[in-house]
Amino acid sequence: MAGGGGAGAPGAAPSPGAGDAPAPAAAPASAGAAIQPPPYDPAAQAQPAAPQGPSPEQQAAIARQEALEKSTPQLQITEQVLPLTVPGHTIGEAVGVAKNSKGNLFVFTRSGNVGPARGATASQLFEFDPSLKFVKQWGQDNYAASFAHTVRVDKYDNVWMTDEGSNMIVKFTPQGMVSMVLGRKPEAIDFLERYLERGERNEVRYPAGNAGTFGRPTDVAFDSKDNIFISDGYTNSRVAKVAKDGTWVKAVGSRGAGMNQFNTVHGITADAKDNIYVADRGNRRIQVYDTDLNFIKSIANVGAPWSVCTSPPPNQYLFSGDGNGKIYKLDMNGNLVGWAQTSKGHGQAGCLIHELHCESDTVVYKGDCSTWTVEKITIKGGATTTTK
Repeated sequence: MAGGGGAGAPGAAPSPGAGDAPAPAAAPASAGAAIQPPPYDPAAQAQPAAPQGPSPEQQAAIARQEALEKSTPQLQITEQVLPLTVPGHTIGEAVGVAKNSKGNLFVFTRSGNVGPARGATASQLFEFDPSLKFVKQWGQDNYAASFAHTVRVDKYDNVWMTDEGSNMIVKFTPQGMVSMVLGRKPEAIDFLERYLERGERNEVRYPAGNAGTFGRPTDVAFDSKDNIFISDGYTNSRVAKVAKDGTWVKAVGSRGAGMNQFNTVHGITADAKDNIYVADRGNRRIQVYDTDLNFIKSIANVGAPWSVCTSPPPNQYLFSGDGNGKIYKLDMNGNLVGWAQTSKGHGQAGCLIHELHCESDTVVYKGDCSTWTVEKITIKGGATTTTK
């Protein structure tokens, strides 16, 4: 890390940062006199404006998607906003949703208000029984709870929380005990010393990433041999594979728009044949890999995928949801068989789908950022409604 105003020899004055205006010459200050900063110069502080709106390539992709949707059947759905309440508490952004084999519902929320705006705890995991009665909060006051992203339940009913803020994934047993921790939260004291006291800066916005650590991870999935696949994420641009015992295996990906490149890796799921589906949100595609993370193909018919899930066999489908509230249903060859618009009339237009949970090929649950709700979405008429 390069310092914004690096320290020199003892007693030397720090050099001005790259964005500092040159200070005018001044007479030496008398002992004890306050040192005045240079006058503010808006022209010197101005930065080049970032490009606004979608690129020409993105505009073309959006146009192709709109044309595809016009020629694809729109699914008939019903939406049920679940009446979830936690005694003495208000549920915040319901960004994560999953169910276990008993039908209990897990909701990972950006709830809580402890701490300042940057670094506040916004990460609480709640369980509800099949009648939607509150059961308990999981992992109270755990060190990884920082900024919630997704929750998944594996075939053994272990519960996995992926926390974007702490760069950690935590596995809980069905009894609620922590049994595995992946990644490590940056130490608060290190952050204060490096960035506030020493004035260091992160010069690399999208690093390559290191083994065993994550950069704002987003989701987790599992193959038939219990290997763990992590979408990593906002800072890193890759997919990581970890063995079932927590041993690091490999990672694939870098920032970009080519094969094995990602632009915001936002979700991940696996199918019954151990294909791994990675939501490459910024590139408006799903990249498909085998269990050794060899690239198979890309699927580019789902808008900007925020979350992906596969329904259980034998009627297995791939579902994808985008932030505008659209759900896409695909066969396992990647063909779009139907789509639906959800979340109308909520007074919001973004982050309307953050995580999907596939209960069956006709029932999907969604959690979102904007409305602070969890919805049960039922596709009417079964799979026949998705065929031409």
